[in-house]
Amino acid sequence: MKFKQNSIASVGTSFFGTTLNASVNELIQIFGEPTYEDNTGEDKVNFEWDIECQDGTVFTVYDWKEYRSIGLDEQIEWHIGGMSEADTEKAKREINNLK
Repeated sequence: MKFKQNSIASVGTSFFGTTLNASVNELIQIFGEPTYEDNTGEDKVNFEWDIECQDGTVFTVYDWKEYRSIGLDEQIEWHIGGMSEADTEKAKREINNLK
């Protein structure tokens, strides 16, 4: 499955409990540069990717409440947001297949 960034399509995504362990650099290899980046730890999110799959499924991948600067090779837990739990689980499977 191929991904493309699309910040407009991801409006309305929610967290359904699906998470993923990866580093910032691993996600950059999969998705490209983040849609949003402010790695200061001063906000709830340091990095976010807004993604659309070839089939139109949209999802977001973001850190949540780390409140610190994140090392680019550091493995952390990322939230996956989507329009449904099924979409977030699908996104996780596809991402894990590319890691």
